[in-house]
Amino acid sequence: PDAVFTGQLRGEELAAAVASFDVFVTPGELETFGQTIQEAMASGLPVVAPASGGPVDLVDPSRTGWLYTPGDLLGLREHVADLVGDDAKRRAMGRSAREATEPRTWAAICAQLVEHYAEAIALKREQEHTARQMAFALRHGRPLRV
Repeated sequence: PDAVFTGQLRGEELAAAVASFDVFVTPGELETFGQTIQEAMASGLPVVAPASGGPVDLVDPSRTGWLYTPGDLLGLREHVADLVGDDAKRRAMGRSAREATEPRTWAAICAQLVEHYAEAIALKREQEHTARQMAFALRHGRPLRV
């Protein structure tokens, strides 16, 4: 009953609005990366989100927020009520959410992405090397060693 729908906010207005939240609730079932979830967690807010897509990798149930079965509106409602009705739990989850985001700096995420690319490139090179060895062995009638 006390929900406020502000429309689009930016900059200081957005920061002030997020700072006033008790809980961050996102019902989006198709969220892949979860930037809004990470921003809410970095602001010290527990998150209630569907157990689908990006939230699964970000929200640690009973530690940084709650995940509910997609489409289960009663589950969503129960998790929100649990946090709104328990200040100590909400604050503890909010602190844990904030701590969980601290290692997720842009530098760390970019370094991890570069590492994934390096692994993919190394695997591709290994596959190409194996393919060349097999082609050579087949052309020259030699046994294949893989």
